[in-house]
Amino acid sequence: MLAAYVSRATLVPVSFKPHATIFLRARWSSTHTEVPLQKSKVWESPDEAVKDVKSRDVLLCGGFGLAGVPDTLLSALVKRKDVTQLTAVSNNAGAGDSGLGKLFNSKQIDKIIASYPGGNKAFEALYLKGEVSLELCPQGTLVERLRAHAAGIPAFFTPTGASTAVEEGSIPVRYNEGGFANGVKIPGIKKEMREFGGRKYIMEPAIAGDVAFVRAWKVDEVGNCVFRYTQQNFSTVMAKNAKLTIVEADQIVPTGSLSPNAIHVPGIYVDRVVQATAPKQIEHIKLAPSPSSSSEQSTLSAEKEFAQKMRHRTAQRAAKELKDGFYVNLGIGIPTLIPAYLEPGVRVWLQSENGILGMGPYPTAEQVDPDLINAGKETVTLLPGASVFDSSESFAMIRGGHVDLSILGAMQVSQAGDIANFMIPGKLVKGIGGAMDLVSNPDQTKVIVVMEHCAKDGSPKILKECTLPLTGARTVSQIITELAVFDVDRKNGHLELVELQEGVTLEEVRAKTGCDFKVRSDLSKL
Repeated sequence: MLAAYVSRATLVPVSFKPHATIFLRARWSSTHTEVPLQKSKVWESPDEAVKDVKSRDVLLCGGFGLAGVPDTLLSALVKRKDVTQLTAVSNNAGAGDSGLGKLFNSKQIDKIIASYPGGNKAFEALYLKGEVSLELCPQGTLVERLRAHAAGIPAFFTPTGASTAVEEGSIPVRYNEGGFANGVKIPGIKKEMREFGGRKYIMEPAIAGDVAFVRAWKVDEVGNCVFRYTQQNFSTVMAKNAKLTIVEADQIVPTGSLSPNAIHVPGIYVDRVVQATAPKQIEHIKLAPSPSSSSEQSTLSAEKEFAQKMRHRTAQRAAKELKDGFYVNLGIGIPTLIPAYLEPGVRVWLQSENGILGMGPYPTAEQVDPDLINAGKETVTLLPGASVFDSSESFAMIRGGHVDLSILGAMQVSQAGDIANFMIPGKLVKGIGGAMDLVSNPDQTKVIVVMEHCAKDGSPKILKECTLPLTGARTVSQIITELAVFDVDRKNGHLELVELQEGVTLEEVRAKTGCDFKVRSDLSKL
Protein backbone atom coordinates (compact mmCIF):
# COMPACT_ATOMS: atom_id res chain seq x y z
CA MET A 1 0.00 0.00 0.00
CA LEU A 2 1.31 3.48 -0.88
CA ALA A 3 2.05 5.62 2.19
CA ALA A 4 -0.13 8.70 2.59
CA TYR A 5 2.83 11.07 2.97
CA VAL A 6 6.37 10.60 1.66
CA SER A 7 9.10 12.89 2.95
CA ARG A 8 11.51 12.39 0.02
CA ALA A 9 11.69 10.75 -3.41
CA THR A 10 10.88 7.07 -2.71
CA LEU A 11 10.52 3.88 -4.71
CA VAL A 12 7.18 2.36 -3.68
CA PRO A 13 6.27 -1.22 -4.72
CA VAL A 14 2.75 -1.61 -6.14
CA SER A 15 1.54 -5.21 -6.76
CA PHE A 16 -0.52 -6.20 -9.76
CA LYS A 17 -1.84 -9.54 -10.97
CA PRO A 18 -0.55 -11.64 -12.54
CA HIS A 19 2.74 -11.75 -10.61
CA ALA A 20 4.16 -8.35 -11.68
CA THR A 21 5.59 -5.63 -9.48
CA ILE A 22 5.90 -2.05 -10.78
CA PHE A 23 7.87 0.65 -8.92
CA LEU A 24 6.35 4.11 -8.91
CA ARG A 25 8.33 7.23 -7.90
CA ALA A 26 6.37 9.41 -5.50
CA ARG A 27 7.29 13.00 -4.56
CA TRP A 28 6.14 15.04 -1.62
CA SER A 29 5.72 18.72 -2.37
CA SER A 30 3.02 19.93 0.02
CA THR A 31 2.99 20.79 3.68
CA HIS A 32 1.30 18.62 6.31
CA THR A 33 0.17 19.35 9.81
CA GLU A 34 2.98 17.23 11.25
CA VAL A 35 5.57 19.57 9.68
CA PRO A 36 6.11 22.47 12.14
CA LEU A 37 6.18 26.05 10.93
CA GLN A 38 9.73 27.39 10.76
CA LYS A 39 10.85 30.44 12.69
CA SER A 40 10.95 33.50 10.47
CA LYS A 41 14.36 35.14 9.89
CA VAL A 42 12.77 38.43 8.80
CA TRP A 43 13.72 41.52 10.83
CA GLU A 44 11.58 44.62 10.76
CA SER A 45 14.43 47.12 10.92
CA PRO A 46 17.82 47.20 9.12
CA ASP A 47 19.15 49.21 12.08
CA GLU A 48 18.26 46.33 14.41
CA ALA A 49 19.60 43.73 11.98
CA VAL A 50 23.11 45.28 12.02
CA LYS A 51 23.23 45.80 15.80
CA ASP A 52 25.74 42.96 16.35
CA VAL A 53 28.40 44.28 13.96
CA LYS A 54 31.50 45.20 16.00
CA SER A 55 34.62 47.27 15.50
CA ARG A 56 37.46 45.36 13.78
CA ASP A 57 35.01 42.89 12.22
CA VAL A 58 35.74 41.48 8.77
CA LEU A 59 32.78 42.70 6.70
CA LEU A 60 31.99 40.95 3.41
CA CYS A 61 30.08 43.25 1.07
CA GLY A 62 28.39 41.74 -1.98
CA GLY A 63 27.95 43.50 -5.28
CA PHE A 64 29.85 44.23 -8.48
CA GLY A 65 30.08 47.87 -9.41
CA LEU A 66 26.70 49.05 -8.18
CA ALA A 67 24.80 45.88 -9.14
CA GLY A 68 23.61 43.89 -6.15
CA VAL A 69 25.12 46.33 -3.64
CA PRO A 70 23.48 46.09 -0.16
CA ASP A 71 23.03 49.84 0.30
CA THR A 72 20.14 49.47 2.76
CA LEU A 73 22.35 47.59 5.25
CA LEU A 74 25.37 49.82 4.61
CA SER A 75 23.26 52.91 5.31
CA ALA A 76 22.21 51.37 8.62
CA LEU A 77 25.83 50.60 9.55
CA VAL A 78 26.93 54.17 8.79
CA LYS A 79 24.69 55.27 11.68
CA ARG A 80 26.76 53.08 14.03
CA LYS A 81 29.53 55.60 14.70
CA ASP A 82 30.86 53.28 17.41
CA VAL A 83 31.81 50.70 14.75
CA THR A 84 35.25 51.52 13.34
CA GLN A 85 38.45 49.90 12.03
CA LEU A 86 36.53 47.46 9.87
CA THR A 87 38.27 45.22 7.36
CA ALA A 88 36.05 45.29 4.28
CA VAL A 89 36.12 42.58 1.61
CA SER A 90 34.53 43.36 -1.73
CA ASN A 91 35.28 43.37 -5.44
CA ASN A 92 35.09 47.17 -5.52
CA ALA A 93 35.53 50.04 -3.09
CA GLY A 94 32.17 51.57 -3.90
CA ALA A 95 31.52 54.82 -5.73
CA GLY A 96 30.47 58.15 -4.27
CA ASP A 97 27.90 57.43 -1.56
CA SER A 98 27.06 53.93 -2.74
CA GLY A 99 28.52 50.60 -1.70
CA LEU A 100 31.61 50.76 0.48
CA GLY A 101 31.91 54.42 -0.50
CA LYS A 102 29.51 55.07 2.38
CA LEU A 103 31.89 53.52 4.93
CA PHE A 104 34.99 55.19 3.46
CA ASN A 105 33.23 58.54 3.67
CA SER A 106 32.35 57.87 7.33
CA LYS A 107 35.95 56.73 8.09
CA GLN A 108 34.78 53.34 9.40
CA ILE A 109 37.10 51.21 7.21
CA ASP A 110 40.75 50.69 8.12
CA LYS A 111 41.57 48.04 5.49
CA ILE A 112 40.04 46.66 2.32
CA ILE A 113 40.69 43.40 0.52
CA ALA A 114 39.56 44.04 -3.04
CA SER A 115 40.10 43.28 -6.68
CA TYR A 116 39.29 46.56 -8.41
CA PRO A 117 39.00 49.47 -5.95
CA GLY A 118 40.07 52.20 -8.39
CA GLY A 119 36.54 53.23 -9.31
CA ASN A 120 36.44 55.12 -6.00
CA LYS A 121 38.68 58.17 -6.29
CA ALA A 122 38.26 58.97 -2.59
CA PHE A 123 39.61 55.55 -1.64
CA GLU A 124 42.48 55.81 -4.11
CA ALA A 125 43.55 59.10 -2.52
CA LEU A 126 43.32 57.63 1.00
CA TYR A 127 45.51 54.66 0.03
CA LEU A 128 48.16 56.74 -1.73
CA LYS A 129 48.32 59.05 1.32
CA GLY A 130 48.82 56.13 3.72
CA GLU A 131 45.46 56.55 5.48
CA VAL A 132 43.99 53.13 4.65
CA SER A 133 45.35 49.64 3.96
CA LEU A 134 44.79 47.70 0.76
CA GLU A 135 45.29 44.01 0.05
CA LEU A 136 44.97 43.87 -3.71
CA CYS A 137 43.79 40.47 -4.93
CA PRO A 138 42.93 39.07 -8.38
CA GLN A 139 39.18 38.85 -8.82
CA GLY A 140 38.96 35.10 -9.35
CA THR A 141 41.34 34.47 -6.46
CA LEU A 142 39.29 36.73 -4.20
CA VAL A 143 36.04 34.90 -4.82
CA GLU A 144 37.79 31.54 -4.47
CA ARG A 145 39.35 32.57 -1.13
CA LEU A 146 35.84 33.36 0.08
CA ARG A 147 34.39 30.13 -1.29
CA ALA A 148 37.23 28.10 0.26
CA HIS A 149 36.46 29.23 3.81
CA ALA A 150 32.76 28.59 3.27
CA ALA A 151 33.66 25.01 2.28
CA GLY A 152 36.08 24.46 5.16
CA ILE A 153 39.24 24.69 3.02
CA PRO A 154 42.03 26.73 4.67
CA ALA A 155 44.09 27.44 1.52
CA PHE A 156 44.57 26.38 -2.11
CA PHE A 157 47.01 26.71 -5.02
CA THR A 158 46.20 28.72 -8.14
CA PRO A 159 48.13 29.68 -11.29
CA THR A 160 46.69 33.19 -11.10
CA GLY A 161 49.32 35.72 -10.05
CA ALA A 162 52.33 33.41 -10.41
CA SER A 163 55.52 35.33 -11.41
CA THR A 164 53.82 38.67 -10.68
CA ALA A 165 53.70 41.21 -7.88
CA VAL A 166 51.05 39.04 -6.21
CA GLU A 167 53.53 36.19 -5.75
CA GLU A 168 56.38 38.53 -4.85
CA GLY A 169 54.32 40.56 -2.39
CA SER A 170 55.63 43.78 -3.92
CA ILE A 171 52.36 45.74 -3.76
CA PRO A 172 52.42 47.63 -0.44
CA VAL A 173 49.49 47.04 1.89
CA ARG A 174 49.94 50.48 3.44
CA TYR A 175 52.19 53.49 2.94
CA ASN A 176 53.55 55.61 5.78
CA GLU A 177 51.61 58.71 6.74
CA GLY A 178 52.15 61.29 4.06
CA GLY A 179 51.96 58.71 1.34
CA PHE A 180 54.08 57.03 -1.30
CA ALA A 181 57.05 59.42 -0.98
CA ASN A 182 57.49 58.51 2.71
CA GLY A 183 57.90 54.80 2.15
CA VAL A 184 56.04 51.63 3.04
CA LYS A 185 54.50 51.03 6.48
CA ILE A 186 53.05 47.55 5.82
CA PRO A 187 54.69 45.58 2.98
CA GLY A 188 52.87 43.28 0.58
CA ILE A 189 52.25 39.63 1.39
CA LYS A 190 54.65 37.22 -0.29
CA LYS A 191 53.05 33.93 -1.46
CA GLU A 192 54.41 30.39 -1.35
CA MET A 193 55.05 28.93 -4.84
CA ARG A 194 55.05 25.30 -5.96
CA GLU A 195 55.18 23.55 -9.30
CA PHE A 196 52.56 21.03 -10.41
CA GLY A 197 52.89 19.39 -13.80
CA GLY A 198 55.59 21.82 -14.83
CA ARG A 199 53.47 24.93 -14.09
CA LYS A 200 53.88 27.48 -11.32
CA TYR A 201 51.13 27.88 -8.71
CA ILE A 202 50.92 30.09 -5.64
CA MET A 203 49.18 29.35 -2.35
CA GLU A 204 46.31 31.60 -1.34
CA PRO A 205 44.73 31.54 2.14
CA ALA A 206 40.98 31.45 2.65
CA ILE A 207 39.22 34.60 3.88
CA ALA A 208 36.93 34.25 6.90
CA GLY A 209 34.17 36.81 7.31
CA ASP A 210 32.55 37.90 10.54
CA VAL A 211 29.57 39.52 8.85
CA ALA A 212 28.23 39.41 5.28
CA PHE A 213 25.92 42.02 3.75
CA VAL A 214 24.16 40.71 0.64
CA ARG A 215 21.36 41.95 -1.64
CA ALA A 216 19.10 39.39 -3.35
CA TRP A 217 16.01 39.49 -5.53
CA LYS A 218 13.58 37.14 -3.77
CA VAL A 219 14.12 35.78 -0.25
CA ASP A 220 11.63 33.70 1.70
CA GLU A 221 11.02 33.88 5.43
CA VAL A 222 13.47 31.08 6.22
CA GLY A 223 16.31 32.67 4.22
CA ASN A 224 16.30 30.87 0.87
CA CYS A 225 17.67 33.32 -1.72
CA VAL A 226 17.15 33.83 -5.44
CA PHE A 227 19.25 36.36 -7.35
CA ARG A 228 18.43 38.17 -10.57
CA TYR A 229 20.83 38.29 -13.53
CA THR A 230 24.25 39.70 -12.49
CA GLN A 231 23.08 40.32 -8.92
CA GLN A 232 24.82 37.07 -7.99
CA ASN A 233 28.48 38.11 -8.46
CA PHE A 234 30.25 37.70 -5.09
CA SER A 235 27.04 37.52 -3.10
CA THR A 236 26.45 33.76 -3.15
CA VAL A 237 29.88 32.84 -1.75
CA MET A 238 29.81 35.69 0.77
CA ALA A 239 26.43 34.58 2.08
CA LYS A 240 27.87 31.10 2.69
CA ASN A 241 31.07 32.38 4.32
CA ALA A 242 30.30 34.62 7.27
CA LYS A 243 29.42 33.91 10.89
CA LEU A 244 26.51 36.33 10.53
CA THR A 245 24.86 36.72 7.11
CA ILE A 246 22.29 39.46 6.64
CA VAL A 247 20.38 39.66 3.35
CA GLU A 248 18.38 42.62 2.12
CA ALA A 249 15.70 41.46 -0.29
CA ASP A 250 14.01 43.24 -3.16
CA GLN A 251 11.05 41.00 -2.36
CA ILE A 252 10.38 38.99 0.82
CA VAL A 253 8.07 36.09 -0.03
CA PRO A 254 6.27 33.43 2.03
CA THR A 255 8.03 30.19 2.88
CA GLY A 256 7.30 27.60 0.21
CA SER A 257 6.60 30.07 -2.59
CA LEU A 258 10.08 29.66 -4.15
CA SER A 259 10.72 26.64 -6.34
CA PRO A 260 13.44 24.47 -4.77
CA ASN A 261 15.00 24.32 -8.26
CA ALA A 262 15.45 28.10 -8.34
CA ILE A 263 17.25 28.66 -5.04
CA HIS A 264 20.82 29.98 -5.31
CA VAL A 265 21.59 30.18 -1.56
CA PRO A 266 19.81 27.76 0.82
CA GLY A 267 18.49 29.24 4.05
CA ILE A 268 21.03 27.33 6.17
CA TYR A 269 23.56 30.06 5.35
CA VAL A 270 21.31 33.06 6.10
CA ASP A 271 20.70 34.47 9.58
CA ARG A 272 18.69 37.64 9.05
CA VAL A 273 16.52 39.08 6.27
CA VAL A 274 15.40 42.68 5.84
CA GLN A 275 13.44 44.54 3.20
CA ALA A 276 15.66 46.45 0.76
CA THR A 277 14.67 50.10 0.59
CA ALA A 278 17.67 51.68 -1.12
CA PRO A 279 17.08 52.33 -4.85
CA LYS A 280 19.11 50.39 -7.39
CA GLN A 281 21.78 52.40 -9.18
CA ILE A 282 23.77 52.02 -12.40
CA GLU A 283 27.40 53.06 -12.63
CA HIS A 284 27.61 53.38 -16.44
CA ILE A 285 24.46 53.58 -18.54
CA LYS A 286 25.56 52.59 -22.03
CA LEU A 287 22.91 52.55 -24.75
CA ALA A 288 22.77 51.02 -28.20
CA PRO A 289 23.42 53.65 -30.87
CA SER A 290 20.25 55.02 -32.40
CA PRO A 291 19.72 54.67 -36.17
CA SER A 292 20.25 58.42 -36.56
CA SER A 293 23.48 58.57 -34.54
CA SER A 294 25.65 57.37 -37.43
CA SER A 295 24.59 60.35 -39.51
CA GLU A 296 25.20 62.88 -36.75
CA GLN A 297 28.23 65.10 -37.19
CA SER A 298 31.14 64.30 -34.89
CA THR A 299 31.91 66.81 -32.12
CA LEU A 300 35.39 65.36 -31.50
CA SER A 301 38.54 67.31 -32.22
CA ALA A 302 40.56 66.21 -35.24
CA GLU A 303 43.14 64.61 -32.93
CA LYS A 304 40.56 62.63 -30.96
CA GLU A 305 38.69 61.63 -34.09
CA PHE A 306 41.92 60.22 -35.54
CA ALA A 307 42.62 58.32 -32.31
CA GLN A 308 39.12 56.87 -32.39
CA LYS A 309 39.62 55.79 -36.00
CA MET A 310 42.84 54.01 -35.04
CA ARG A 311 41.11 52.20 -32.17
CA HIS A 312 38.44 50.95 -34.56
CA ARG A 313 41.14 49.87 -37.01
CA THR A 314 42.72 47.75 -34.28
CA ALA A 315 39.36 46.25 -33.29
CA GLN A 316 38.51 45.45 -36.90
CA ARG A 317 41.72 43.45 -37.32
CA ALA A 318 41.26 41.66 -33.98
CA ALA A 319 37.77 40.55 -35.04
CA LYS A 320 39.37 38.23 -37.62
CA GLU A 321 40.69 36.07 -34.76
CA LEU A 322 37.16 35.21 -33.57
CA LYS A 323 35.85 32.04 -35.18
CA ASP A 324 32.29 30.78 -35.34
CA GLY A 325 31.19 29.18 -32.06
CA PHE A 326 34.10 30.55 -29.98
CA TYR A 327 33.65 31.36 -26.30
CA VAL A 328 35.35 34.75 -25.87
CA ASN A 329 36.09 37.16 -23.04
CA LEU A 330 36.59 40.78 -24.07
CA GLY A 331 38.27 43.28 -21.74
CA ILE A 332 37.29 46.93 -21.43
CA GLY A 333 38.37 49.61 -23.92
CA ILE A 334 39.27 48.61 -27.49
CA PRO A 335 38.10 44.98 -27.03
CA THR A 336 34.49 46.16 -26.60
CA LEU A 337 34.56 47.49 -30.18
CA ILE A 338 35.34 44.07 -31.69
CA PRO A 339 31.81 42.55 -31.96
CA ALA A 340 30.81 45.24 -34.48
CA TYR A 341 33.42 43.87 -36.92
CA LEU A 342 32.71 40.13 -36.80
CA GLU A 343 32.84 38.54 -40.24
CA PRO A 344 29.52 37.46 -41.83
CA GLY A 345 28.30 34.14 -40.45
CA VAL A 346 30.52 34.29 -37.34
CA ARG A 347 28.60 34.01 -34.09
CA VAL A 348 30.42 33.87 -30.77
CA TRP A 349 29.47 33.52 -27.11
CA LEU A 350 30.74 36.47 -25.10
CA GLN A 351 31.66 35.70 -21.49
CA SER A 352 31.71 38.44 -18.87
CA GLU A 353 33.60 37.62 -15.70
CA ASN A 354 30.91 39.06 -13.43
CA GLY A 355 28.67 36.15 -14.44
CA ILE A 356 27.32 36.13 -18.02
CA LEU A 357 27.73 33.70 -20.90
CA GLY A 358 25.92 34.91 -24.00
CA MET A 359 26.21 38.65 -23.45
CA GLY A 360 24.37 40.74 -26.02
CA PRO A 361 24.71 44.33 -27.26
CA TYR A 362 24.06 47.50 -25.30
CA PRO A 363 20.35 48.03 -24.49
CA THR A 364 17.91 50.60 -25.74
CA ALA A 365 16.67 53.08 -23.15
CA GLU A 366 13.63 50.88 -22.57
CA GLN A 367 15.77 47.76 -21.98
CA VAL A 368 18.10 49.24 -19.34
CA ASP A 369 18.20 47.00 -16.25
CA PRO A 370 20.32 47.79 -13.14
CA ASP A 371 20.75 44.05 -12.50
CA LEU A 372 22.24 43.43 -15.93
CA ILE A 373 25.74 44.84 -16.41
CA ASN A 374 29.06 43.70 -17.88
CA ALA A 375 32.51 43.57 -16.28
CA GLY A 376 33.02 47.24 -17.15
CA LYS A 377 29.85 48.04 -15.12
CA GLU A 378 28.04 49.03 -18.33
CA THR A 379 24.43 48.12 -19.09
CA VAL A 380 24.04 45.18 -21.48
CA THR A 381 21.49 42.67 -22.78
CA LEU A 382 21.41 38.87 -23.06
CA LEU A 383 21.23 36.79 -26.24
CA PRO A 384 18.88 33.81 -26.62
CA GLY A 385 20.59 30.85 -24.98
CA ALA A 386 22.48 32.99 -22.46
CA SER A 387 23.12 31.91 -18.89
CA VAL A 388 23.98 33.77 -15.69
CA PHE A 389 25.94 32.57 -12.67
CA ASP A 390 28.06 33.78 -9.77
CA SER A 391 31.69 34.93 -9.90
CA SER A 392 33.03 31.62 -8.59
CA GLU A 393 31.47 29.74 -11.49
CA SER A 394 32.68 32.39 -13.92
CA PHE A 395 36.31 32.14 -12.90
CA ALA A 396 36.19 28.35 -12.89
CA MET A 397 35.41 28.67 -16.61
CA ILE A 398 38.31 31.08 -17.04
CA ARG A 399 41.05 29.41 -15.00
CA GLY A 400 39.99 25.99 -16.26
CA GLY A 401 40.70 26.98 -19.87
CA HIS A 402 37.11 26.63 -21.09
CA VAL A 403 37.21 30.06 -22.77
CA ASP A 404 38.72 29.92 -26.27
CA LEU A 405 39.99 33.47 -26.51
CA SER A 406 40.76 36.31 -24.10
CA ILE A 407 41.34 39.78 -25.55
CA LEU A 408 42.67 42.54 -23.27
CA GLY A 409 44.19 45.98 -23.37
CA ALA A 410 47.62 46.67 -21.87
CA MET A 411 49.99 49.39 -20.72
CA GLN A 412 53.02 47.30 -21.73
CA VAL A 413 53.79 43.94 -23.37
CA SER A 414 57.24 42.32 -23.56
CA GLN A 415 58.77 40.38 -26.43
CA ALA A 416 58.30 37.20 -24.37
CA GLY A 417 54.55 37.80 -23.92
CA ASP A 418 54.63 39.34 -20.44
CA ILE A 419 51.74 41.75 -19.90
CA ALA A 420 51.35 44.74 -17.53
CA ASN A 421 47.96 46.40 -17.40
CA PHE A 422 46.81 47.07 -13.83
CA MET A 423 48.82 49.72 -11.98
CA ILE A 424 51.50 52.40 -12.00
CA PRO A 425 53.21 52.33 -8.57
CA GLY A 426 52.58 55.49 -6.58
CA LYS A 427 50.31 56.99 -9.23
CA LEU A 428 47.52 54.72 -10.36
CA VAL A 429 45.76 51.99 -8.38
CA LYS A 430 42.84 50.92 -10.54
CA GLY A 431 43.19 47.30 -9.47
CA ILE A 432 43.82 43.87 -10.92
CA GLY A 433 40.22 42.92 -11.67
CA GLY A 434 39.90 39.69 -13.62
CA ALA A 435 42.95 40.25 -15.83
CA MET A 436 45.37 37.95 -13.97
CA ASP A 437 42.83 35.13 -14.09
CA LEU A 438 42.11 35.74 -17.77
CA VAL A 439 45.80 35.19 -18.67
CA SER A 440 46.40 32.37 -16.19
CA ASN A 441 45.94 29.45 -18.60
CA PRO A 442 47.50 30.59 -21.91
CA ASP A 443 48.00 27.05 -23.21
CA GLN A 444 44.24 26.52 -23.23
CA THR A 445 42.96 30.08 -23.68
CA LYS A 446 44.70 32.15 -26.35
CA VAL A 447 45.53 35.63 -25.04
CA ILE A 448 45.55 38.57 -27.47
CA VAL A 449 46.49 42.13 -26.53
CA VAL A 450 44.92 45.02 -28.46
CA MET A 451 46.34 48.46 -27.72
CA GLU A 452 47.84 51.65 -29.08
CA HIS A 453 51.39 51.00 -30.30
CA CYS A 454 52.81 53.87 -28.23
CA ALA A 455 51.94 55.61 -24.98
CA LYS A 456 50.64 59.20 -24.94
CA ASP A 457 54.20 60.51 -24.55
CA GLY A 458 55.29 58.61 -27.66
CA SER A 459 57.25 55.92 -25.82
CA PRO A 460 56.94 52.30 -27.02
CA LYS A 461 54.50 49.98 -25.25
CA ILE A 462 56.07 46.85 -26.78
CA LEU A 463 59.34 46.34 -24.92
CA LYS A 464 62.15 43.89 -24.33
CA GLU A 465 61.03 43.73 -20.70
CA CYS A 466 58.06 45.34 -18.96
CA THR A 467 58.95 48.01 -16.42
CA LEU A 468 55.51 48.05 -14.75
CA PRO A 469 54.20 45.31 -12.41
CA LEU A 470 53.23 42.23 -14.40
CA THR A 471 49.70 40.93 -14.86
CA GLY A 472 51.07 37.68 -16.25
CA ALA A 473 54.39 36.22 -17.38
CA ARG A 474 54.73 34.69 -20.87
CA THR A 475 50.99 34.68 -21.41
CA VAL A 476 50.35 36.76 -24.56
CA SER A 477 50.29 34.94 -27.91
CA GLN A 478 49.45 37.86 -30.21
CA ILE A 479 49.68 41.67 -30.18
CA ILE A 480 47.48 43.81 -32.44
CA THR A 481 47.93 47.59 -32.72
CA GLU A 482 46.93 50.31 -35.18
CA LEU A 483 50.33 49.79 -36.85
CA ALA A 484 50.95 46.06 -36.95
CA VAL A 485 50.27 42.49 -35.83
CA PHE A 486 52.88 40.45 -33.94
CA ASP A 487 52.87 36.77 -33.09
CA VAL A 488 54.62 35.94 -29.81
CA ASP A 489 56.85 32.90 -29.27
CA ARG A 490 56.21 32.57 -25.53
CA LYS A 491 58.57 29.63 -25.11
CA ASN A 492 61.63 31.24 -26.68
CA GLY A 493 60.76 34.85 -25.90
CA HIS A 494 60.68 36.24 -29.46
CA LEU A 495 58.36 38.45 -31.48
CA GLU A 496 57.55 38.03 -35.16
CA LEU A 497 55.98 40.81 -37.22
CA VAL A 498 53.34 39.14 -39.40
CA GLU A 499 51.23 42.02 -40.75
CA LEU A 500 51.41 45.76 -41.33
CA GLN A 501 48.32 47.94 -41.19
CA GLU A 502 47.43 49.97 -44.29
CA GLY A 503 49.81 52.86 -44.95
CA VAL A 504 52.36 51.71 -42.35
CA THR A 505 55.99 50.98 -43.20
CA LEU A 506 58.38 48.50 -41.64
CA GLU A 507 60.69 51.38 -40.73
CA GLU A 508 57.91 53.11 -38.76
CA VAL A 509 57.18 49.93 -36.80
CA ARG A 510 60.88 49.45 -36.01
CA ALA A 511 61.17 53.05 -34.79
CA LYS A 512 58.14 52.74 -32.50
CA THR A 513 58.84 49.29 -31.04
CA GLY A 514 61.10 48.98 -27.99
CA CYS A 515 62.64 45.59 -28.82
CA ASP A 516 63.99 43.54 -31.70
CA PHE A 517 61.66 41.32 -33.69
CA LYS A 518 61.71 38.94 -36.60
CA VAL A 519 59.90 39.74 -39.84
CA ARG A 520 57.83 37.08 -41.56
CA SER A 521 59.14 36.41 -45.06
CA ASP A 522 55.67 36.85 -46.62
CA LEU A 523 54.87 39.97 -44.59
CA SER A 524 51.44 41.16 -45.65
CA LYS A 525 49.55 44.40 -45.39
CA LEU A 526 45.93 44.53 -44.27
